[in-house]
Amino acid sequence: MKKTRRKFSSAFKTQVVLEAIKERESLSELSTRFEVHPNVISNWKREFLSKASNVFERTSKEPENEKEKQELYAKIGQLEMEKEWLKKISRRAGL
Repeated sequence: MKKTRRKFSSAFKTQVVLEAIKERESLSELSTRFEVHPNVISNWKREFLSKASNVFERTSKEPENEKEKQELYAKIGQLEMEKEWLKKISRRAGL
């Protein structure tokens, strides 16, 4: 019989890791409580701590989004000007 691999949500992983960081219970107690192998908890904790410094860093996507936003506003302005110019020309031509 084939065993299916369990998938854990990020909220569950965070809960387990925070309990592991508190160190109120041993890894074996946590693994029994959450029904996860102690090595998995250790891996999650290691990954969590290694990526924790990224939480307070500014993401590089924000300036890119801001630049893209400015370009789009410029394009909208240009299209509005062209539309007004075409209206003016069509009135002169009697269309």
